[in-house]
Amino acid sequence: MKILRQGTLAAALVAGTLAGGAALAAESDGTAWSDIRGSLFGDTAMKDDGLIAIEAPYRAEDAAIVPVTIRTDVPQGDPRHVAKITLVIDENPAPVAATFTLGEGANVTAIATRVRINAYTPVHVVAELSDGSLHVAETYVKASGGCAAPMAKDQDVADANIGKMKMRWFGRPLTDIDATPDPIHATAQLMIRHPNNSGLQMDQVTRFYIPAHFVSNVTIRQGNALVLTMEGGISISEDPNFRFAFVSNGEPLVVEATDTEGNDFGQTFPVPGS
Repeated sequence: MKILRQGTLAAALVAGTLAGGAALAAESDGTAWSDIRGSLFGDTAMKDDGLIAIEAPYRAEDAAIVPVTIRTDVPQGDPRHVAKITLVIDENPAPVAATFTLGEGANVTAIATRVRINAYTPVHVVAELSDGSLHVAETYVKASGGCAAPMAKDQDVADANIGKMKMRWFGRPLTDIDATPDPIHATAQLMIRHPNNSGLQMDQVTRFYIPAHFVSNVTIRQGNALVLTMEGGISISEDPNFRFAFVSNGEPLVVEATDTEGNDFGQTFPVPGS
């Protein structure tokens, strides 16, 4: 019971932070999403118009590492940009998996990560545009037990490697940035070694619950320009990784991360070919 109360408290804290003081929706249809939506966004209307999309397996192979991809599609010529993306796993103990704040000039069009799914659930993603409008997409995932699933690695080994990072690049080399007038579209994947303990996992030897300990914030910049920030919770899988498509300005990617125990991690990654 103590662990469940901690999970509920975590959800409330995350929701309160993200909602920015928004009032609860006036009415609820009894679903988890209705209550979560009200606590995060109040009565603000949402459009399901294809501006944002979410991809996830209908039946996950492993509930502890379910791949999720978010894509945005702001029409060409539209002066607005996506300012924030909120990923919600409705039936998880802490439903808000992550909130991404996007840099205006980075033009992030896709984000992929891996999440824990605790029970059969709808998964929602909400994009907030620069004009304040909200756009939503939904999918459904059949998986269960992901938040309480044992770690894939030994806890001591995981703790010894906390904070180690790698960056993987996809597509053509980002060379001759200044030689072309067109934007350089790039895709990179940040990988962080961290147990990301959910607080719901049991130590198989001691039979005690492992305290929650996870990466709570990540900031990625190219030079001084923001690419994205991530505010995360217990639903992000062990060894968090984030693959993102963006427009490169040729500057190195600077990563800063913090976990719930106050540990700070950071690394700079030069663009390929520089």
